[in-house]
Amino acid sequence: MAEAKLVDKKLLKSFVPPSALNAENFQELAGKTVVEEVAAGKTIFKQGEVDRKTVYLIEGEIECTSEAGEKVIVKSGTDIAKHPLANHQPRKHTGVARGPAKITRIDSDLLDILLTWDQLSGIEVEDITVTENESDEADDGDWMTRILQSKAFLQVPPANIQAMFMRMQEMPVKEGETIIKQGAEGDYYYIIKSGKCKVTRISKAGTELTLATLGNGDAFGEEALLTEAKRNANIIMTKDGTLVRLSKEDFNELLKEPNLKWIANDQAEELVEAGAVWVDVRLDSEHKNSGIEGSLNIPLFMLRLKADSLDPDKKYILYCDTGRRSSAAAFLLSERGLQAYCLKGGLVERSDN
Repeated sequence: MAEAKLVDKKLLKSFVPPSALNAENFQELAGKTVVEEVAAGKTIFKQGEVDRKTVYLIEGEIECTSEAGEKVIVKSGTDIAKHPLANHQPRKHTGVARGPAKITRIDSDLLDILLTWDQLSGIEVEDITVTENESDEADDGDWMTRILQSKAFLQVPPANIQAMFMRMQEMPVKEGETIIKQGAEGDYYYIIKSGKCKVTRISKAGTELTLATLGNGDAFGEEALLTEAKRNANIIMTKDGTLVRLSKEDFNELLKEPNLKWIANDQAEELVEAGAVWVDVRLDSEHKNSGIEGSLNIPLFMLRLKADSLDPDKKYILYCDTGRRSSAAAFLLSERGLQAYCLKGGLVERSDN
């Protein structure tokens, strides 16, 4: 059997949204993206099916037919071919090759995880940087009280908070000890009970950059747990102390879920009519291609910077293609006390186009 041929990287780089990935994540995607040759008349996908694949046209023409019989012909090399073909789940169109063609099918979950990781990378610590004086003051305070006063805990039921503190593991740490390593799998959510640490990131040139310093009562490590991605920074102790940590499973059960409000499309539409605002957390190029009319576009990587400009009295319904990026965004907004909802299933499961 012939070895599968990978899609040309230059061509892959022209597709949206793979074109937005940084070099490391793009290489990972490129290594898993293969060319599939299809014969004339072959059905590539059928209306109603759920295949969790993002399909791009490389060569040829594809005819996409809706349930109502409306037809759209997509030709390779055109602007529309830079975007996924009929990218809804369940499929709303049947795609058939009009002649010999070449396509590629990318695992939608892999692409979504890479995009989420990419957009969160390097920005997650900007809002938790503390000055040396603030850190010193925090050492004298009650770490548990400081945590409970954070907005992230306002929506957490008291029973969950009690369970969280019961399940937390205490661990003594020493100056110079690495708690989280960039590129590692996410496994725990951490809170600093005492001590100090620095947040660093290794640049593409191999230089270590210090992004933030954290002190008593600060928490870290939630991004990788929210997105199922790898760690995007290092956490290194700069002073002896004690940390408490919560496992990924306990974090999801006790903290993540209470802070996420999933909402079906019909409910979302009702809220919008009452004054709520759609927010597309995908990239600008994705938004322009398939964004909901009238929605704001705040890419996930810009959300922390833009959060202060949002009206705390309004409700925001966040969406992406699948719900993964929007769930991470909703958690970040809920930490800031904003009323954020996630569109269940994302755009691919939205009932209307």
